[in-house]
Amino acid sequence: MTDLARPGIDHPSRPGLDAPDHRGRTGLDQAGRDLTGNPDVVIRDVELLAAAWHVLRRTTYDYRHRDGRWTTEQRETYDRGDGATILLYNAENRTVLLTRQFRYPVYVNGHPDGMLVEAAAGLLDDDDPASAIRREATEELGVTVGELQPVFGVWMSPGSVTERLHFYAAPYTAADRTGPGGGVADEGEDIEAVELDFDDALRRTLDGRIADAKTIMLLQWAALHGPFRDC
Repeated sequence: MTDLARPGIDHPSRPGLDAPDHRGRTGLDQAGRDLTGNPDVVIRDVELLAAAWHVLRRTTYDYRHRDGRWTTEQRETYDRGDGATILLYNAENRTVLLTRQFRYPVYVNGHPDGMLVEAAAGLLDDDDPASAIRREATEELGVTVGELQPVFGVWMSPGSVTERLHFYAAPYTAADRTGPGGGVADEGEDIEAVELDFDDALRRTLDGRIADAKTIMLLQWAALHGPFRDC
């Protein structure tokens, strides 16, 4: 056997591709290669750029424009998995239960202190959306959620992020706050529960004190179509 044919010389194993990465994943460059739903898009290549936790890929594809021209395009996509979020509300008291936590990406991009007020949310991981949001409500807010109302499913940043976010709403009472909340300490979470008057929460979306997209969408849904639409 020549050196060129020996493993580790010419063909080293590549974590996330032909060898498991630190999360046990392989074949991370295969996403999208088998797409056939759009005849105007032909996938040519998928490169794995980073997979420290979530996955950054660069995809090369041919695209047929409306005038018939074909061009070769490249796009980078960030794959963090899908997620779910929930608006917990108390219609009788006219309150909503939200979270407050530090978000470094907004801090580095101009937010004064990086502390965002948000609806509870999290990645699905291996759960279905409903199970995932029940888990997140328990972990972040200490709330045991009863009946869930699906609201909508939305791609939040379709230019670069693959995540689809599943939106829910559910009522809560003081009796439903059965746990401490605060998030999962082992994952670095330090989450504060924030109970707000609904009208105050809506005002905060206008003056910037609530500046998280999913939370604004849920609050506006609650005012237009949800539990506070007739108030």
